[in-house]
Amino acid sequence: MGGSPLRILVVGAGIAGLAVARALRLAGFRPDVTEKLPPTELVDTGLYLPGNAARALRRLDLDGPVRPLGRVIHRQRFLDAAGAPLCEVDLDALWAGVGECRALSWAELHRVLLTGAGGAVRHGAELSAVELQPGRVSVGFTDGTSGEYDLVVGADGPRSAVRTLAALGGPPRPAGQVVYRSVVRGGPRIADWTALLGQRSGFLMVPIGAGRLYCYADEAGTVPPADPLTRLGELFGDYGGPVPDVLGTLDQVHVSVTEEIELGRWFHGRVLLIGDAAHATAPTLSQGAAMALEDAVVLAESLRAAGSVDAALLAYESRRRPRTRWVRDRTRDRNRTRDVPPALRDPLLRGRGGRIFQEHYRLLVDPL
Repeated sequence: MGGSPLRILVVGAGIAGLAVARALRLAGFRPDVTEKLPPTELVDTGLYLPGNAARALRRLDLDGPVRPLGRVIHRQRFLDAAGAPLCEVDLDALWAGVGECRALSWAELHRVLLTGAGGAVRHGAELSAVELQPGRVSVGFTDGTSGEYDLVVGADGPRSAVRTLAALGGPPRPAGQVVYRSVVRGGPRIADWTALLGQRSGFLMVPIGAGRLYCYADEAGTVPPADPLTRLGELFGDYGGPVPDVLGTLDQVHVSVTEEIELGRWFHGRVLLIGDAAHATAPTLSQGAAMALEDAVVLAESLRAAGSVDAALLAYESRRRPRTRWVRDRTRDRNRTRDVPPALRDPLLRGRGGRIFQEHYRLLVDPL
């Protein structure tokens, strides 16, 4: 169907939406892209992209623009709460032949994807209605405008309006962690992806270039605190390693609750969900952006190869479900370790942690 006059609407202009818009343009389509938020309300934070994300960016022909950004990460280091080593993962060996691991800001990747998608996003366009019809979809927006499309792609995140309006599923369910994200300058010099693991909580730091550190912390729970900075001090004030120096540089923290989406189907008629709208998990394996980039590549391939939109959607879901299910299951496996007391967990990680953590990515090394 490449080069066909299919009318396609992509709802959501985050990583997933812009990636699929880019992939569709490369396949010969010209999608419309809408985003309910104005550009000024898109929150910037840090991103860690494992090797399979780099491979997907190559498939989108965006590896060149991304290459000068952020920092290539060669090693993951896991420490206990005091800062003593637990285990390491050689990322160059793990992702050999697949791609580099890179840390950068969300805004940097977003700008690359926005340019690659053609730059035209209709901001402030909030979806209010989806009507499924034979071979097409009618949509309405809160400003009173409407449109008709051959395919609507919901890339609007865990709290997807498309998912609700197309009767594909309800709200997400809590995954069990409160997470804190921040980008700091002037903190300690850290070369590797470095995580300190405590009792039902952890603190991660990764350099993203230009003297910046992306910090990610989490704790078990489902209710965000009223004062995130104070809570971080309570949780991690007695941690060792570089954490005390980092805490001293924090001034702005974004707090949220992790959410999970598990659906019986990803499409209904000519409406399809991708990215976190279809298969959100806790960010434990840093696969949210990577899965969205892979989704985009596979959807464009499926549309180009299939004889009809309906056949393409079926082929797409058949290819992507096993991979996203693997990520969900491995995420749950790793999250369960937070409930193991450090006195039992830490000796295990010192003996076999590197192999255990590498195993979580085994399927993702394979081609899409």
